[in-house]
Amino acid sequence: MMDIHEILSSVFGYREFRGHQKAVIEHVAAGGDALVLMPTGGGKSLCYQIPALAREGVGVVVSPLIALMQDQGDALRELGVRASYLNSSLSGGEARRVESDVVEGRVDLLYVAPERLATPAFLELLGKTRVALFAIDEAHCVSQWGHDFRPEYRKLDVLEERFPGVPRVALTATADDLTRREIVQHLELEKARTFVSGFDRPNIRYQVVPKKNAKNDLLRFLRKRHPGACGIVYCMSRRKVEETARFLDAEGIPALAYHAGMETAERQRHQSRFLKEDGLTMVATIAFGLGIDKPDVRFVAHLDLPKSLEAYYQETGRAGRDGLPSDAWMSYGYGDAVLIRQLVEGSDAPAERKRVEHRKLNALLGYCETVECRRAVLLRHFGEEYEGACGNCDTCLEPVATYDGTEAAQKALSNVYRTGQSFGAAYLADVLTGTPNDRIRSKGHDRLSTFGIGRELDRGEWLSVYRQLVAAGLLEVEPEHGGLRLSPRARPVLKGEQSLRLRRDPKTHSVEAAPKNAREPQVRSPGDEQLFEALRERRRAIAQEKNVPAYVIFHDRTLAEMARLRPSSLAAMRSISGVGETKLDRYGNLFLEVIRESGAGQGPPGS
Repeated sequence: MMDIHEILSSVFGYREFRGHQKAVIEHVAAGGDALVLMPTGGGKSLCYQIPALAREGVGVVVSPLIALMQDQGDALRELGVRASYLNSSLSGGEARRVESDVVEGRVDLLYVAPERLATPAFLELLGKTRVALFAIDEAHCVSQWGHDFRPEYRKLDVLEERFPGVPRVALTATADDLTRREIVQHLELEKARTFVSGFDRPNIRYQVVPKKNAKNDLLRFLRKRHPGACGIVYCMSRRKVEETARFLDAEGIPALAYHAGMETAERQRHQSRFLKEDGLTMVATIAFGLGIDKPDVRFVAHLDLPKSLEAYYQETGRAGRDGLPSDAWMSYGYGDAVLIRQLVEGSDAPAERKRVEHRKLNALLGYCETVECRRAVLLRHFGEEYEGACGNCDTCLEPVATYDGTEAAQKALSNVYRTGQSFGAAYLADVLTGTPNDRIRSKGHDRLSTFGIGRELDRGEWLSVYRQLVAAGLLEVEPEHGGLRLSPRARPVLKGEQSLRLRRDPKTHSVEAAPKNAREPQVRSPGDEQLFEALRERRRAIAQEKNVPAYVIFHDRTLAEMARLRPSSLAAMRSISGVGETKLDRYGNLFLEVIRESGAGQGPPGS
């Protein structure tokens, strides 16, 4: 078996492992099964790639998306690793060539979809060769309670039966206790060792703003925090995706749309552009993003509420994989909670599934409405305690004002009861503020005792009260029409037996400009910055010629280190993080040429 430290250095160009990587890799390389929970950007891929290269045979990686297989395959081949994939994008002849290479031992890592792996033909193919390990990536897809459930993952229990003794490693960035139990159960990993890294992504700043004019708020955020940067905007519906992409494009922010209703060729073209070009914003439904490895995504924005905190964590984790400062921004309103509750109740799911979905939504609403540090709330959901305040979320940077909202809650709840428990928040707010309109008059609600008793708050403030009462579980959403009705938890508040504190939404939310050097904090001087941009230009030209994303050649961090250390020889460049032997041979002289032409190739002492 090859030495794992040698593989880390010579293939991947790194000098040391991070976090639990070494422990996982040693365990799996020695033949042990593992369940690995590690945040996005934490280096999960190395936890199966290095053991696969260290052990004899082919490492088989179960991957849920064609784009992810191709992306990782491109990156590995640039490292000199013999990586291939089998999926529906290949012609019959291409697939047969890959299968022949696998049987003949000419493939180190093979990426396959779960649907293919469980077929008799593929299992027979694997029976003709030696398998180093099985890696089940995005393992949360096995859980019916997860946000990316793929029934095909349930068939992967066949691996334990057909290939006893071959190590299996299941990996995910997102799994609460319920999902973890399902992964263990359905993949038959009861004897596997579990490795749980911290879920914190300290480089990500979290912000949730009340939904008023969401598109304009988003535009203001992008112009102030991330001008010219790359990012993802998530919307719930296909129509909203199209509208938002057109809006941003018209405002001078290059944007592409991505959703399941588009033609396959157009979707693939947009994804390819997003991966290969700088400064693009992808506006998408959740159909986009699973496993995206693009390291320089500077922001993930939600214009609509995701379905759960697990989904939110997974989606926001696509920002800042390179460890540089990034943002998770969300616009959230009462209507989002109503719509998701309607979708849950209107589904054909069994009652137990609906109860779980409601609990997950409640946890997300609690995160949105919290006055605590958002990072602490998010991490607590995954069983991790965060001490103190993070200083990198909106509630830490601008503490939220609260007030005794017992009387306001009593008025709001009484109003729901007296109007018949069938109206939405906007109508109820109009009744409380005494707004006369034809609809209220026609219902006779202008003669109710609650008409006009809430003039101390404006309409927007009452909408905030109703939003918070829904989030707190004191009001339930009627599934068919979205009207509000009292829950059993409302009674103690109405009877004065329980007090309630509410948050006071700020009239405006500030947007702080990102620091000038936020994208390249390692570049220390104007000369370094000029060299860094020249190195990026050389990388862009190489990537364009090879038709691969630029980060597949070198990450920004590697180029920034070159600009700072200014190696003058291949031997000196070998010490740069991210420069393995294959990349040194292929590209070393091309980048040394840029350094020399800039007049910067003096090198550090001893270079």
